[in-house]
Amino acid sequence: MIGEASFYGLYLPWLMVLAAGALFALWGVRRLLAATGLYRWVWHPALFDMALYLLLLYALSRLTSHLQ
Repeated sequence: MIGEASFYGLYLPWLMVLAAGALFALWGVRRLLAATGLYRWVWHPALFDMALYLLLLYALSRLTSHLQ
C-alpha cells in the first residue's frame, strides 16, 4: 500500500504507521505468551519474536489493503 498519513502536519509513510501498529500488537501477544507459559517451548525467543512481528505486519498490511 502506497500512501502517507498526516499527524498534525507531519507526513509519515503508511508502512511506518503499520509497523507501529504491529509493534503494539506484538507487545500484547508477547505478554499473552509469557503469561500462559508458551515461551518455554520456543527455541530462540528473539528469532521467534522477529518472525511473529513480521507475520503481524503482513497481516495488518493485508487487512488494510482489503479495507480500502
